[in-house]
Amino acid sequence: MDVLRPQLININGRIYRRNITKEDSYEEEDFSYMDPPEGEDLAADEACDGHCVEETDKGFRCAIDVPSVLYKYIIGKKGETRRRLEFDTKTSINIPKQGVDGQIVIIGPRRAAVASAATRIEVLVESFRKKQPFTHFLSFPLNDAKVQDGFFRFKEDVLQQCSQDHGVDGSIFQNPAKLHLTIGTLVLLNESEVTKACEHLQDCRSFIREITGGRPLSVKVSGIEYMNDDPAMVDVLYAKVNVKDGSDKLQAIADRLVEHFVSSGQMVREWDRVKLHGTVMNTLFRKDSTAMADSGGSGRQTSGREAFDARNILKAFGDYHFGEFELNSVLLSQRYSTDCTGYYSSAGSVNLS
Repeated sequence: MDVLRPQLININGRIYRRNITKEDSYEEEDFSYMDPPEGEDLAADEACDGHCVEETDKGFRCAIDVPSVLYKYIIGKKGETRRRLEFDTKTSINIPKQGVDGQIVIIGPRRAAVASAATRIEVLVESFRKKQPFTHFLSFPLNDAKVQDGFFRFKEDVLQQCSQDHGVDGSIFQNPAKLHLTIGTLVLLNESEVTKACEHLQDCRSFIREITGGRPLSVKVSGIEYMNDDPAMVDVLYAKVNVKDGSDKLQAIADRLVEHFVSSGQMVREWDRVKLHGTVMNTLFRKDSTAMADSGGSGRQTSGREAFDARNILKAFGDYHFGEFELNSVLLSQRYSTDCTGYYSSAGSVNLS
């Protein structure tokens, strides 16, 4: 760990520094307890801040909402993590059965001890949440009929003229029904978290309409570019998307959305600015047709990824025009799930107008 730039965990607006006491690696069911943030005092009054600790006839009680998929990280191998938590804080920790969403209930004789146990559990949860693959993503859909037609022509022309180039074949092209611009990815592990994300998206309506002036954005999908440095060894080829009036409204909306969801704790910031791009070819699709790799490198990883030679494609189709359309929505979509149109199933949306 870089002592000058330690890993920080945001829990309910409070920032904790994560201290690693051993190498940060875990087997599937072998989870080790991590020491609490430096400076945490079990008996300190400030340990009670941020937690709803209720006084009962038998002491104190605190209930924490935790997705069931994360219970195993609190329990640990053969219950070791829970036992150590209970021993260190002198509390009792009750966890619902695996697969049953509910609350983890902490009971103890002292308010500060219960609050300390709650804090340690939340640190564990947030740490292991980051290891989960993303489940949902925010996007601008590009699956307009005109753009899809342009994409079909692009695919046919590329395969006709460049199929002899290394690594170029039909399997690495995007599904035209799934064309989109990824804004950011989220890990939503139960219906409650999905509902909360939808509410946050609706909260963004005011600034979105302030940017757009309450009107859809006329955008053009034109030109292609590649991600890495060597055009002869490309993994991702993408279409460039711009607002027709030359403004940066699309970029402004994307950056503000990420800012909002990061501040809410439902998204992790990966870059200073969102890189807006519509993936048209990706080598992840070669072995995994369900991969949604247009997410800043967060797609499902496959072994033996084979790059392709894009030099002739860039030379012949560098300014390829896919189409123009009126963009009027931001979608919160579910990964690996599609609707009747073939696009990713929507959990929520907000209009630009």
